[in-house]
Amino acid sequence: MKTNKPRRTRHPAPAPSPDAAPRACRHLSPQADICQAAGELAGLFDREAVDAPCALPANAPAPRAVVDALRILLDVLFPGRVSGEAVGAAELDVFLVRRLSEAWNLLRREVRRALPYRWIGEAARTEGARPPRVADLDGEADRVMKAFFERLPGVRRLVAADVQAAYDGDPAALTFAEVILSYPGLTAIAAHRIAHELYALDVPILPRVMSEWIHTKTGADIHPGARIGRSFFIDHATGVVIGETAEIGSDVKLYQGVTLGAQSFALDAAGHPVKHIKRHPTVEDHVIIYAHATILGGNTVIGARSVVGGNVFLMESVPPDSLVSSQHPELLIREKRSRKK
Repeated sequence: MKTNKPRRTRHPAPAPSPDAAPRACRHLSPQADICQAAGELAGLFDREAVDAPCALPANAPAPRAVVDALRILLDVLFPGRVSGEAVGAAELDVFLVRRLSEAWNLLRREVRRALPYRWIGEAARTEGARPPRVADLDGEADRVMKAFFERLPGVRRLVAADVQAAYDGDPAALTFAEVILSYPGLTAIAAHRIAHELYALDVPILPRVMSEWIHTKTGADIHPGARIGRSFFIDHATGVVIGETAEIGSDVKLYQGVTLGAQSFALDAAGHPVKHIKRHPTVEDHVIIYAHATILGGNTVIGARSVVGGNVFLMESVPPDSLVSSQHPELLIREKRSRKK
């Protein structure tokens, strides 16, 4: 006669420790190759380092959240452009409060995560004079956010002048709405003006995440450190590069492919690039720089009201009211002969 034996309850095997996981995978898992690769990759991360090539940036800012905050802030500067909402005069106040609240909630957390990199970052370590550690991170994050939001009305005023500059500078522009809704150069400038304010408030990492994301969207690469005056216009945008220490005056117009870059940079005794020195040109007021001009060097100044022609390569200053052009290459034009049948 059979007796009913009590069923044994099966409990799942305990998860292996991180050190034991690769071995368990190799012997037990049908996905042995995946587990082996995972184990080898895990050994290539330094779990203790904070800012190093092999670090695991677990506590660093989240790029996706930073980009989401930037998109919301662009939606504030141009209400409804990013979200697709129809924002009329009656809804504007409520819309702005809601979107700014969303931006604050996203950005404040990432600002707090970024702040320690002021003193734990690699440059701070190698330069030998670390900025003081902030004891009250929450208080400093709140201070930064308050100062940043106080600057947003000024950013909006500058962006409105940029819209006017784009309309005035492009004969193809027939409406301001066309400029606001479709011009990549304007989007790049607006994003830069947002990122620059965070840069000016000494927030690490976040401004660069914003600028590099907008670079992928518009083709214009503007470092958040660049100082740009009122009524700035980038025509076509694609391929424009503006370096960290570039200074651009008011009423300046750039065409596609312009580079405001650095010459070879100085190295310290340990072979590290010297930071915090002016490496990029200064462009004074009312200057026009045509397509694919390259202007290099921190001591290079383009004087006010000058015009720099296309394809010019320049590493020296020019006085105000200059016209800079490159000699036209010699062209050879021959008659095209048809092939004999």
